[in-house]
Amino acid sequence: MSINEKLGLMLDVETTGLGPDSDEIIELAMKLFSYREDTGEILDIKEEDSFLREPISSTAKRNYSRAFQVHGIPYEAVSGKDFPDVKIKKYFYLAETVFAHNASFDRSFMYRMYPEINELKWYCTMRSIPWKQYGFTNSKLLTLLQAHNITKYQTHRAMDDITYLMELLKKTGPNGESYLKDALKKGPMRKYQPVTQSNLG
Repeated sequence: MSINEKLGLMLDVETTGLGPDSDEIIELAMKLFSYREDTGEILDIKEEDSFLREPISSTAKRNYSRAFQVHGIPYEAVSGKDFPDVKIKKYFYLAETVFAHNASFDRSFMYRMYPEINELKWYCTMRSIPWKQYGFTNSKLLTLLQAHNITKYQTHRAMDDITYLMELLKKTGPNGESYLKDALKKGPMRKYQPVTQSNLG
């Protein structure tokens, strides 16, 4: 790879709810891709995978039916399944950067399962790009996908979401640069710090 070429990881999770301490990831999709750091041009998808897992805690199981109304993944689809940790961690070792829409949400859940993700540089494609300044009504993924004629509907399945997100980040913004370049210019997020009693004190 050239000096400007980097390996990035685009990921998305579907969960049983909104609380990383009480809910769990049930679906994870990842795309390992190469891009040019100087221009933000996405070059090539190196590898991609999507995995399902059954929640373990009683709270996460109890919350499943409410989450199902969003992601539509029937419990039978995740029953008995677990994440292949070795394969998933391989993505972390290969990538230098992670991109996610509303990355703080995805990262808070991923950290509970794979603390090593905190060593990577995380970029939020929802908050790092000035979508409202560019004239969009909000920074929701579906709003942006519709505005760029990528899709009219969002399935809320992890692989679909990152496939669409990648198409969005290839687009050129009003400033003449790719949206991925916009995110890179903003810089990575601070390292994740889970809330603990000592933090609160």
